[in-house]
Amino acid sequence: VVNYWLEKGISGFIVYKFRLRRLEGQSTLTTNQVYFTRGPIPQSSDQIKGLVCKDITGGQEHPPIPATNLVDDPPVSPTGFTYYKSVKVANNVTVPKNATGCKCKGFCIDPKTCECALLNGSDFPYVSRDGGRLVEAKDVVFECGPKCGCGPGCVNRTSQRGLRYRLEVFRTAKKGWAVRTWDFIPSGAPVCEYTGILARTEDMESVLENNYIFDIDCLQTIKGLGGRERRSNNVAVPANLLDKCDDQGSESVPEFCIDAGSTGNIARFINHCCEPNLFVQCVLSTHHDLKLARVVLFSSDNISPLQELTYDYGYALDSVFDSNGKIKQMPCYCGAPGCRKRLF
Repeated sequence: VVNYWLEKGISGFIVYKFRLRRLEGQSTLTTNQVYFTRGPIPQSSDQIKGLVCKDITGGQEHPPIPATNLVDDPPVSPTGFTYYKSVKVANNVTVPKNATGCKCKGFCIDPKTCECALLNGSDFPYVSRDGGRLVEAKDVVFECGPKCGCGPGCVNRTSQRGLRYRLEVFRTAKKGWAVRTWDFIPSGAPVCEYTGILARTEDMESVLENNYIFDIDCLQTIKGLGGRERRSNNVAVPANLLDKCDDQGSESVPEFCIDAGSTGNIARFINHCCEPNLFVQCVLSTHHDLKLARVVLFSSDNISPLQELTYDYGYALDSVFDSNGKIKQMPCYCGAPGCRKRLF
C-alpha cells in the first residue's frame, strides 16, 4: 500500500481507497474484479490525455462522446463512418408500424389492464429505479410505442430515451477502438442501441471484411435455432406472433441484420468479451415483427467508472468463412479468466 484516501461513494457513504504497488515476481492476477484506472474520473474532455476528437457524434448525442488515443504515433481519431444515432432502413426493407398500443393515460401503472404489459406476461419488464432498469433478460421486451396512450416518461419506454451515461471511445493496443464509461452504470440499465443500416442478410453476403454486421436473431434465439442458447425462466412469446414467422421457422440464418460499417453509433466501437458486462436484448415497440426487433445493449452487472464496456459477439467457433470457403480464425484478446482464446 503506497497511498490511501477517503471519497464519498455513489450511495453517499464514505469509501476508503488504497493505491497498491505490485511486488517484484508477483504472480499474474487471476480475478477480473481489479480495475486499472488512469486517475480521477474526468469531468470533461479537456481533462483527459490523448484527446483526438472532442465529440465523435458531431453534436448528435448529449453528453458528447470524446475519443482518445495513447497507442498510435502519430495518434489518429476514428474515421471511415458517419455517426447516426438512429437506425436507417435500406430501400428494399419495409418496417411495419402496426403495434396497436395500450390505452393507459400518462403512465402505465396496472399490468393487468395495460395491453403492453400483457404481452410481457402480465407484468412490466422494467422497474423505475435509476431511470428504469430491466428486471431480467428476456426473449423479447414489448415496450409502449407511438400508438400507446402513455407519455414519454412511462417506465415501459426505458430503452427509447437515448444515452444517459458519459462514454468515451479509446484506442487499445490489440483490440482497435473500445468504449469505457465515466459513470457508474447499475445492473439492468440500458446503455445504447445498436444502430446502422437495417438490411436483408442476403444482401450482406457479398460484403467482405465488414466486422460491424449484427444479425437480428431474436426469432432464432427464441426457438433455439442455429445452435443458439435459449433463455430460460422467461414468459413465452405470444403464439400468434410466432405463427407469423412460421415461414422462417426452419431457418437458422436471420433474415435481417444491422450494418454499422459505414453508418452507426457508439455501439459499433464496443468490443467482444467472453465474460462481458453487457448483454443483448431484443425490443419491440412500433411493431411486433420478431425478425425486425431493435437491438439494445443492457448492463448485466454493476459497472464501475472507467471500466471498458463489452458484450459477447456470439460467434460459434469455425463458423466464419472467407471468400474461398475456408474457415477463418480470429484470436480473442479480451483477457477474461474464461477467455475462449478465439473470437471465431
